[in-house]
Amino acid sequence: MALEDVLSEIQARADKLTELGHTVLLDMGDDGKILVDATGGDVKIVANPDNEDAETTLALSEANMMKLIAGDLNPMVAFTLGKLKVFGSKGIALKLASLLEK
Repeated sequence: MALEDVLSEIQARADKLTELGHTVLLDMGDDGKILVDATGGDVKIVANPDNEDAETTLALSEANMMKLIAGDLNPMVAFTLGKLKVFGSKGIALKLASLLEK
């Protein structure tokens, strides 16, 4: 898996992400970062953004991100097991997770 795979999966769900209404940074460590900005009506999805300011940051591995998107990893279980760390609003994180699921 590569950052481009995660990026394309998120872009494929951009229509659903308009409901998010917030900014979220997906931090996958050395594998890269993706900023999802759904605040202006349009959804902007940027890989390795220059500006990483977001209301909420989700820190997890790229493999766990793909499992989360595929619906193979429950966000609450991932959080409880420490596979997913949330910095900022937990509510925004859960809303994003539900919008990303297939």
